[in-house]
Amino acid sequence: MSVIVSPSLLSADFLHLSKDIEMVNRSQADWFHLDIMDGVFVPNISYGLPVVSQIKKMATKPLDVHLMIVQPERYVEAFHKAGADILTVHYEACTHLHRTIQQIKAQGMKAGVSLNPHTPVSLLEDIIKDIDVVLLMSVNPGFGGQSFIEQTINKVDKLKKLIIESNSHTLIEIDGGVNFETGKRLVNAGADALVAGSFVFNATDPEANIKGLKEL
Repeated sequence: MSVIVSPSLLSADFLHLSKDIEMVNRSQADWFHLDIMDGVFVPNISYGLPVVSQIKKMATKPLDVHLMIVQPERYVEAFHKAGADILTVHYEACTHLHRTIQQIKAQGMKAGVSLNPHTPVSLLEDIIKDIDVVLLMSVNPGFGGQSFIEQTINKVDKLKKLIIESNSHTLIEIDGGVNFETGKRLVNAGADALVAGSFVFNATDPEANIKGLKEL
């Protein structure tokens, strides 16, 4: 199976968003990655439900929505209505993570759980079979364009072993500092999906960079 590529629209041109959506639709990308930030869980604020709804109208590929917000369980239904296909919540933001995962699945979405750089993958042992996607942050969440945290390679390796041992079908997705060099190492370690923001949208040929990531 080729690598799943999920371009992060946080790095897109918001004055010409439709142009960038059309580019992703045309490209070999698999998903649209949408980062929702509340200024509380992370220091930054991005965009919310109205923007997701508008993207859904144009997107021909699934919306991979990453909630970097406190109390994400309050918004599960709203993001389903806005068009999310995969909804990822942070381990660190959920007091009752199992319940939140069930809530996401009850709406017909795939359930993702994200871990910050400091959070060990072993904390997912008892719940890994319920999770569709684990999103490992390879930078500190909240800002684009940061450099890759090396320890992520070891985390992917540990997570892959946990998934195999538990006989689950969870995908491993990575967000932050992804390029051809880090992407290749991540895929070799066991990553299934790569989120790429500035590496795609700041490129002279974004579609070529997407194609290159697909072929890693």
